Amino acid sequence: MWWRPPCLLRTVVISLKDDPGLGLHGVLWRARGSWLVLRDASMLSAEGQKTPIDGVEAIVHRSNVAFMVVEH
Repeated sequence: MWWRPPCLLRTVVISLKDDPGLGLHGVLWRARGSWLVLRDASMLSAEGQKTPIDGVEAIVHRSNVAFMVVEH
Protein backbone atom coordinates (compact mmCIF):
# COMPACT_ATOMS: atom_id res chain seq x y z
CA MET A 1 0.00 0.00 0.00
CA TRP A 2 1.33 3.43 -0.95
CA TRP A 3 1.41 6.00 1.84
CA ARG A 4 1.79 9.75 1.34
CA PRO A 5 2.50 11.84 4.42
CA PRO A 6 -0.06 14.65 4.85
CA CYS A 7 2.76 17.18 5.36
CA LEU A 8 4.48 16.45 2.04
CA LEU A 9 5.94 19.57 0.38
CA ARG A 10 5.65 21.56 3.62
CA THR A 11 8.33 22.85 5.97
CA VAL A 12 8.89 20.52 8.92
CA VAL A 13 11.05 20.18 12.01
CA ILE A 14 12.08 16.61 12.82
CA SER A 15 13.28 15.61 16.28
CA LEU A 16 15.69 12.66 16.19
CA LYS A 17 15.57 9.68 18.55
CA ASP A 18 19.33 9.03 18.34
CA ASP A 19 20.24 12.53 19.51
CA PRO A 20 17.43 14.47 21.22
CA GLY A 21 19.61 17.61 21.24
CA LEU A 22 19.64 17.76 17.42
CA GLY A 23 16.90 18.13 14.87
CA LEU A 24 16.35 18.70 11.18
CA HIS A 25 14.54 21.60 9.52
CA GLY A 26 13.55 21.57 5.86
CA VAL A 27 10.94 20.83 3.23
CA LEU A 28 9.62 17.26 3.34
CA TRP A 29 10.20 16.55 -0.33
CA ARG A 30 9.20 12.89 -0.53
CA ALA A 31 8.87 9.63 1.34
CA ARG A 32 10.55 6.57 -0.17
CA GLY A 33 9.71 3.43 1.74
CA SER A 34 11.09 3.95 5.24
CA TRP A 35 13.09 7.04 4.25
CA LEU A 36 12.07 10.70 4.49
CA VAL A 37 13.79 13.10 2.08
CA LEU A 38 14.25 16.76 3.07
CA ARG A 39 15.30 19.56 0.75
CA ASP A 40 16.78 22.90 1.77
CA ALA A 41 17.67 21.23 5.08
CA SER A 42 19.42 22.56 8.18
CA MET A 43 20.53 20.97 11.44
CA LEU A 44 18.99 22.49 14.57
CA SER A 45 20.88 22.53 17.84
CA ALA A 46 19.30 22.51 21.29
CA GLU A 47 20.03 26.27 21.46
CA GLY A 48 17.97 26.84 18.29
CA GLN A 49 20.88 27.57 15.95
CA LYS A 50 20.44 26.49 12.31
CA THR A 51 23.41 25.09 10.40
CA PRO A 52 22.82 24.50 6.67
CA ILE A 53 23.49 20.97 5.46
CA ASP A 54 25.73 20.60 2.42
CA GLY A 55 24.17 18.84 -0.53
CA VAL A 56 20.80 18.88 -2.21
CA GLU A 57 18.91 16.46 0.02
CA ALA A 58 19.03 15.14 3.57
CA ILE A 59 17.65 11.66 4.24
CA VAL A 60 16.44 10.30 7.57
CA HIS A 61 15.00 6.88 8.37
CA ARG A 62 11.52 6.89 9.92
CA SER A 63 12.72 4.70 12.78
CA ASN A 64 14.97 7.60 13.89
CA VAL A 65 12.12 10.15 14.01
CA ALA A 66 10.87 10.93 17.52
CA PHE A 67 8.28 13.42 16.24
CA MET A 68 7.67 15.87 13.40
CA VAL A 69 6.28 19.42 13.60
CA VAL A 70 4.71 21.00 10.51
CA GLU A 71 5.26 24.75 10.15
CA HIS A 72 2.67 27.10 8.67
